[in-house]
Amino acid sequence: MNNENLLSKANELHARRGEVREIAAIDLGSNSFHMIVARIVNGTLQVLSRLKQKVQLVEGLDEHQVLSQAAIERGVNCLALFAERLQGFPAANVSVVGTYTLRRAINNEEFLRQAANVFPYPINIISGKTEAKTIYAGVCHTQPERGRKFVIDIGGGSSEMIIGDNFTPLIYESRHMGCVSFAKKFFPNGEISEENFHLAKQSALNKIEDLAWEYRNLGWQSVLGSSGTIKTVHQVICENIDPNGTITAARLDQLIQQTLQFSHFDQLKFSGLNHDRADVFVPGLAILRAIFENFQIEKMRYSDGALREGVMYSLEKNFQVNNIRERTALGLAEQFNIDQAQAERVYKTAALLFGQYHHWQSPELIDEMQDVLFWAARLHEVGIVINHKNLQKHSAYILYNTELPGYDNEQHRLLSTLVRYHMGNFKLPEMFKFSRYQEQDVLALIRILRLAIILNRSRQATEKTEKITLKIDRTLHHWTLQFTENYLQHNPLIKNELAFENRFLQTLDLSLSAL
Repeated sequence: MNNENLLSKANELHARRGEVREIAAIDLGSNSFHMIVARIVNGTLQVLSRLKQKVQLVEGLDEHQVLSQAAIERGVNCLALFAERLQGFPAANVSVVGTYTLRRAINNEEFLRQAANVFPYPINIISGKTEAKTIYAGVCHTQPERGRKFVIDIGGGSSEMIIGDNFTPLIYESRHMGCVSFAKKFFPNGEISEENFHLAKQSALNKIEDLAWEYRNLGWQSVLGSSGTIKTVHQVICENIDPNGTITAARLDQLIQQTLQFSHFDQLKFSGLNHDRADVFVPGLAILRAIFENFQIEKMRYSDGALREGVMYSLEKNFQVNNIRERTALGLAEQFNIDQAQAERVYKTAALLFGQYHHWQSPELIDEMQDVLFWAARLHEVGIVINHKNLQKHSAYILYNTELPGYDNEQHRLLSTLVRYHMGNFKLPEMFKFSRYQEQDVLALIRILRLAIILNRSRQATEKTEKITLKIDRTLHHWTLQFTENYLQHNPLIKNELAFENRFLQTLDLSLSAL
């Protein structure tokens, strides 16, 4: 993570602070129209509302690429609803993009003409490659992965595949294959069979096989999937196979085998499958399996950021793209008026102790856990705006219920868990159960944060803590803090707080000594 001084970063943010600005991003997709309304506060986005309506625009596109009047009316009626929510928004604060169906329709000008009667904002029909780059930006602005990413989005009429380094897309393609168009072509009247599933999958393979060599040669460190189809597959896996929701080829094959037991879309019954997605789940599954096979993907994680998030972030030029978590955390620090000097002191002590703990059960997650711990150290006092009493509960509630770009769900939960238990008593069974993090590791992070806060309880910078040594016994239960000579005698408050901490830890069959 970026270890530059938080105080200087916060001061820069304060200098940039201006009036709150409300913005809206609208994605006119082939299956659904989506709108996000948000406000920019202290350099961060706060989502105010999300609106979605199933329009299935692509169903009205005939073999001559003419969009039917019925489909146009469905889209226009949805835009009329959106316009009500946007009353008073200046045009500069609203960005609307049309995707596959509108760029394919030869009569898209007719759609725009009718839309203009009820919707007073310009609609930008974007190319497939622009759509791909915008999707990539939306994923990068909301997800924690760094380095080279492979981003995949399966929409109603097209699918986009992008590989990029951090925020820079390197290669990006959009192909004419989507869950609604494939449902219409390969699953007439909603009928499911092994034959039509195979035809759908093979058609998708044919459309992307020319990309295989270049993409695999370029390579990637992580794979992220966005939008409705991949979200639904993720949800079904969470409910039926594994709560972490990671998508793998084996899990897709398991879902496919279960799906082929049904003969019609109406019969599909999976926990996690919303009724309004049943008609596009099977064709979407065929496309996704073809993508996994073509690019030899091992695993994919779902991203809740996509095209509309990319559109939304494009409305504000001042967003810094080098560290999403930093931007998110600094915005919260400014919003909740955190004592930046104290946050910095706690952070530095947490860093000192973390560097001396070497018993991680999941060593591959050390950097990730360190990052979350350090931001917990800097944000643990957000709840003070409510009340100092039960600060830990207020802080955890705020963090748990705030959208945090740059954190996935598990990281978000870990952050709020660390903050929830940074002070006061608790019982181990009360802790969240994580699918990614080992309980022993989470407990170690909590203990480190609690100690960092105790050692800075006086909120003074006169006593330095750089010489503290942390030792752990073999059981990992007993921790010993060793200080420089006479340190504890000069700091009786800290000595008493450590004694209180030891008495509490003993209720958990743990212990702490200070020398």
